[in-house]
Amino acid sequence: MTIYLDHAATTPLDPGVLATMLPYLEAEHGNPSSSHRAGRAARAAVEQAREQVATALGVAPLDVVFTSGGTESDNAAIKGTAWAARTAGRGNHLVTTAIEHHAVLETVQWLADHQGFELTVVPVQPDGVVDADRLLDAVHDDTVLVSVMAANNEIGTVQPLEVIGPALAGRRVPLHTDAVQAFGRTHLDVAGWSLSALSLSAHKINGPKGVGVWVQARDVPAQSLLHGGGQERGIRSGTFNTAGIVGCGAAVELAAQTMDVEVPRLRWLRDRLLSGLLAVDGVGLNGHAERRLPHNANVAVDSCNGEALLFALDMAGVAASAGSACQSGAAAASHVLSAIDAPADKAHLRLTCGRTTTQADIDTAVEVFGDCVKRLRDAGGGYL
Repeated sequence: MTIYLDHAATTPLDPGVLATMLPYLEAEHGNPSSSHRAGRAARAAVEQAREQVATALGVAPLDVVFTSGGTESDNAAIKGTAWAARTAGRGNHLVTTAIEHHAVLETVQWLADHQGFELTVVPVQPDGVVDADRLLDAVHDDTVLVSVMAANNEIGTVQPLEVIGPALAGRRVPLHTDAVQAFGRTHLDVAGWSLSALSLSAHKINGPKGVGVWVQARDVPAQSLLHGGGQERGIRSGTFNTAGIVGCGAAVELAAQTMDVEVPRLRWLRDRLLSGLLAVDGVGLNGHAERRLPHNANVAVDSCNGEALLFALDMAGVAASAGSACQSGAAAASHVLSAIDAPADKAHLRLTCGRTTTQADIDTAVEVFGDCVKRLRDAGGGYL
């Protein structure tokens, strides 16, 4: 039986979430845009999910737009806001950080390379936290959007949006945040931080894959990425994924309602895990020791090859990751680890707990980790 410690990559579908989806995968098959009974029933389910998301985030339901996932949400928020602002003559400068998810970095780079936008990518500190003053110094009079993730998907560092957001609002510059990893695991204050746009993904919080959330404040115009039937305020056309949206709403509600209990439990498990990992000689922490997600443990291991260590753990029944699982299995060096100057000659391992993780899982994983590291080192570290 595998001990699954890769919840940052994806999470198992919660049984209660699945139960809410089943009627819309079977009998309730109507198109939410249709006016007959079946269509109205489906539309009511979509709008209930929208209310669930809006309540959890403290935003108006009309600000909630459903998408195919976090990647689309990031693309839609960034491109849509940037295009609308430039069309309105506000400018064409974008600002982001060096450790954003590829869905953000590739998007802003595409806008710079193919759409004529100017781009500033702000470095982060060695602990993975961006210096708020340095980021704000990068904002110009013609800056139309800043995108800073709420928390990093690899090393788990939580960014100071509570400082950045209000400061940008005072300069009338919209702020987008990729909150895919953060929601349900750390505090988010959409209103207090003056967030103009936010992205979520259901499968990171025990919901279904293929559905996400794009929150776009209605006072911040956005041009459409997809054109068609004019669904979702006309800024995200496409037939509603009713079952997925229902599952997304249920997962968001579950995460929000259980956060007060689940976050301390995850932090306790994570601390127990880190204690065991760091007790092994030659193992150090990546990222900030305190300002990090409660379920994320990311470590650097001396004298071990990363791929060999991951394979050894997998063969021993522990599923972990070398970083993001969103690169189609690419073996390229992590841009996040490069941005914090993590040593390239060490193995870098991400283990993330979740709703199904137990203390027994953690204790076994620590034991397996120690055994795998020792065996690899005894055999030369697993280097080719």
